[in-house]
Amino acid sequence: MEFSAQQIAAVLGGALYGNANAKVSDVAPIEQAQAQHLTFITDEKYLPYLEKTKAGVILITRSLVEGKIGFPEGEGKAGGAVILVENARGAMGQLLQMVSKAMFPAKRGIEQPSFVSEGVAVPEDAYIGAFAYIGKNVRLGAGVQIYPNVYISDNVTIGEGTILYAGVKVYANCQIGKQCILHAGVVVGSDGFGFEPDAQGVNQKIPQIGNVIIEDDVEIGANTTIDRAMMGSTIVRKNAKIDNLVQIAHNVEVGESTFLCAQVGIAGSTKVGKHCILTGQVGAAGHIEIADNCIFGAQSGIAGSIRKPGMYMGSPAIDAGIWRRAVILFKQSGQR
Repeated sequence: MEFSAQQIAAVLGGALYGNANAKVSDVAPIEQAQAQHLTFITDEKYLPYLEKTKAGVILITRSLVEGKIGFPEGEGKAGGAVILVENARGAMGQLLQMVSKAMFPAKRGIEQPSFVSEGVAVPEDAYIGAFAYIGKNVRLGAGVQIYPNVYISDNVTIGEGTILYAGVKVYANCQIGKQCILHAGVVVGSDGFGFEPDAQGVNQKIPQIGNVIIEDDVEIGANTTIDRAMMGSTIVRKNAKIDNLVQIAHNVEVGESTFLCAQVGIAGSTKVGKHCILTGQVGAAGHIEIADNCIFGAQSGIAGSIRKPGMYMGSPAIDAGIWRRAVILFKQSGQR
């Protein structure tokens, strides 16, 4: 697929400078971009590349250059173009979504061999891949995409437009909302880690009879696991984004529009607020509450409830400013 700078500017509503007829058919980082490439700049450290890049079209966040760098009208020196937008990364994402839909259109039909339980209604525009298993009383929304080797147990609901990539497993009675994406190997509804020693000290399993509810517009990365509740529901609220290799334990609640990055682990019955970010390898203890709008630095350990919005670091996690000062003292004490 090929687009001109003028077409791209029209789609994004950006200010176009340079060669309006410059054509691009691929994307690349600005350091590597050639004439056929679209690229973008969202950080000042990449502005020096403007002098030497061969990119056909460059998207730039307007605030980085406005009043600092001027762009001539008409043909650029390398035949390229610059488009100023409010948020170059967001604009790039908008374009890539369009390209992705064209490159990977939704599939339709039921491939064989696969198994669909009697009485399950498969929408006309849905896709069920080879070796998929659909249990009893499953409800599928319009346009669902179920890739090969997916297992969906009994009484599961999957909302319209949701995609389950290869090897996803959804246990019984779980609910998945509309426009969700579950990447390869995700497991939804496996048993929570619940045991109690008896009088002889033998660990006895506590049956986990709840479910998992995943609301609309949630994306879950590869090989992430979300345990079913002991009673009630483990809940992932709408628009939450979960990275690869994340563990969410039984009866956890993940707030709306919260990010959980790779290798985050959240212990049972913890509630994470809205618009939080737990970066890589953050661990949260069980039965605690985390306020809305909290950010936790990598490898933070959240040992107790966090009541105020803010940025936290360390283990146990404390205010990030205090943690940074403490680290300086740690270094100084080691040099004595």
